[in-house]
Amino acid sequence: MALPLSSLPVEILREVRARKWLVFIVFALVSFAVLATGFFWPYQYKSQVTIFVDDQNIIGPLMEGSAVTTKISEQTSSARQTLANRDVVAQLATDPDIYGPDARNTSDEVLESRILALRSNMSVRPAGGSYFSIGYSSESPIQAFRISQKLGQLFIAESSERKRSESRSAYNFIDKQVKSYERQLADVEKRLQNFLSENKEGTEGEASSRMNRLKSQLELAEMEKTELESRVQSLQNQLSDIDPTLRQGRTADSFQQRISSMESQLDDLRLRYLDSYPDIVILKEQIAELRKQRQRAIEQGEGGTGQAVSGEDIVNPIYQDIRSSLSKAQADLQTTSTRIDSLNRLIAEQEQRMDRIQENKTQYSEITRDMDVNTQIYNDLLKRRERARVSMHLDVEGQGLNYQIYESAQFPTAPSDMQFSTFAFAGLFLGVLAPFGALAGLLQIDPRVRARQQLENAVGLPVLAEIPPVRTPYEKRRDRWVTITISVFAVVAVVTYTGIVGAALMGVI
Repeated sequence: MALPLSSLPVEILREVRARKWLVFIVFALVSFAVLATGFFWPYQYKSQVTIFVDDQNIIGPLMEGSAVTTKISEQTSSARQTLANRDVVAQLATDPDIYGPDARNTSDEVLESRILALRSNMSVRPAGGSYFSIGYSSESPIQAFRISQKLGQLFIAESSERKRSESRSAYNFIDKQVKSYERQLADVEKRLQNFLSENKEGTEGEASSRMNRLKSQLELAEMEKTELESRVQSLQNQLSDIDPTLRQGRTADSFQQRISSMESQLDDLRLRYLDSYPDIVILKEQIAELRKQRQRAIEQGEGGTGQAVSGEDIVNPIYQDIRSSLSKAQADLQTTSTRIDSLNRLIAEQEQRMDRIQENKTQYSEITRDMDVNTQIYNDLLKRRERARVSMHLDVEGQGLNYQIYESAQFPTAPSDMQFSTFAFAGLFLGVLAPFGALAGLLQIDPRVRARQQLENAVGLPVLAEIPPVRTPYEKRRDRWVTITISVFAVVAVVTYTGIVGAALMGVI
């Protein structure tokens, strides 16, 4: 049955007095076992290098807007991924400075075990602000120092190479895009050139302006035609009311006067029109007829210049003038009608032209839209390519974002985890605590009754009296000698323990 906690300290002391040798042996065994563990414990030595991320140099403000410096977010995570790369770890696993001259001539199993050990003992931790540390833990201090130093160098080299590769890849990609859009622009320009050479209809504004001019000319021609038709009708009415000939006596001189007058009119008309003009043709016929009549008058009058010839029909001059005006008006009417027909034909052709312009407008808009979009993207890519070129040169020359070793790796002089002194102090503490802890545990599982509370709780009746243990004088003397002997052995054990610890700390053993 369980012992009450209030009685536990008394019972522990009673058991210690009763089992002094056992308590001493447990103390000695536990103390020296922990001390021995301290001698054989694989101590880990750690060395680390501190990296400074320089992202605030003078190049950034100077090149702002002209170049993009390579940035790395989450520096600790990026450094951990970079160093965990197999290629980087393989360089360390085959480094002669760390694993000896035959480091490269090793089996795959040994190489894999080295890579696994390097990855598991490597650590990357933030150090505040723009700093982070790269460390390595090993049982060998010299190996921890060399590997951590090499890790810092490899990280800076890999980061610089990755920046240069990234900026170079960005430049090459943008350059390919620029060349691609150059070809697209050339194709679109060729399409536009072919389209303009095949479709010479002009613009919609030009076609509308020409259509308006043709319609205006058509309206004027129609108005002129209407006026000419009215004039022709009026002349025809006047001509129908006038007798075309007159009968009167004539002399040769009167015929000559008429001929001279008509020849003067003929000369005037020839200055303005061709001989095929109707008025000219009519005047020629009239002159020829008058000359015949004059010749007959001369023959009848035997050459007399003043003798009259009666009963002769002559052309009525008024009728002749009206007929001439009518012929001219009819000619003008025909010319106007021809011009109207021509204008109608031109208007029909212009309407077809405007239909073709509307059909080509969509295609032209599509071509110009493609050209505008491609030109805009091409110009933007040109700017980006120049910025990428400058950025690439910045990374090649080590500008922009840089990693610098702020604090180099130091040779570890003490283990990074538990040290030997810790085991030494823990050995004495655990040696003293072990017996008492073991007795406390045994008392809790011991079925014997050791306190009145146990019996009262088990039986349910009160205990009236307790009889304490009685020892004889011999037992008391023997117990005293045992206590003295055990105390001497305990002092010897503690002195021996302390001597061993002191010798180990001073490097004697």
